Order: sequence, then C-alpha cells, then structure tokens
Amino acid sequence: MDTPDQPQVTPEIGLKQIMKMIPHRYPMLMIDKVINVAHGQSATGVKNVTINENFFQGHFPRWPVMPGVLIVEAMAQTAAVLVVHSIGEQAEGKLVYFTNIDGAKFRRPVTPGDTLHIHVERVHSRGMVWKFSGRAMVNDKLMAEATFAAMIMDNAINADE
Repeated sequence: MDTPDQPQVTPEIGLKQIMKMIPHRYPMLMIDKVINVAHGQSATGVKNVTINENFFQGHFPRWPVMPGVLIVEAMAQTAAVLVVHSIGEQAEGKLVYFTNIDGAKFRRPVTPGDTLHIHVERVHSRGMVWKFSGRAMVNDKLMAEATFAAMIMDNAINADE
C-alpha cells in the first residue's frame, strides 16, 4: 500500500509496456525503459544513445550531438509513463502535452555511446495537469535539466475545435 513516506516502487517498465502506455513510436520514442518508478512521485527513463539515431545525420555529421529539445522530450516521455503508471489503465494511450517548459539548461553534450538516465520528479499535480523537475545524467554527470508541466488529454482531438 502507498504511504506518503514510501510510495510503491516498480523496478522496471520495459519498451513493450511503454508503447502500451504512451503513443510515441520511432523515430520519436526517446526512451528504451523506465526504472525505479515511485508511484505518483518519480521515475528514471533510460535512453541508450546510438550512432544509428536519425537526428545524428544532420546534428552534426562530423561531431554528433543529441539535440537538447530531444533530451527534454525524453524527460516528458518519462514523465508521461510515470503519470500513466500512477493513474492506471484508463490513462493508457492518452496524450500528455507540454503546457510549459521553464529553466531548461544544457550542461554537456550527449553523444553516441552514452546511456542517458532521465530522472523526473513530480513537483505537484492538480487534476490532469502535472508539473515535474527533470535531470538528464550520463555517468552521474548532469547533462541537462528543466522544469516542465504537462496535461493529459484524450488521443482523439477534433481538428475543427
């Protein structure tokens, strides 16, 4: 049972389950697994960065660097998995939209061969809006950080509205 001091922890959510939980697919799925999921509180996404990533063809061909916006996207996807995991099956497949991004800082470049650990923590939530702080780490070195909020919405949106 969850308590405020010790939330239930799920050790790992694999790729197949992530793909049930959020609608992202290649080439926009930015996490390979999520570990240490503390129900309603925090989670860590893992991204194995390889030279085969399509964005490295143009960013930058002679010195490949993972775009910072994709690191922030990996934070959002990790947070989305945490939200869906915390709310339950009724949230699976729904979209989690950014509502804001604050204080994004990119400290070091993420390059092929890196294993990116994306730590997200819930700052607060109200209804379907959740606010998070995120840190992207490689070998315990801070690569990027941001505070962001997201809102859960149904997948089917009427284009005329």
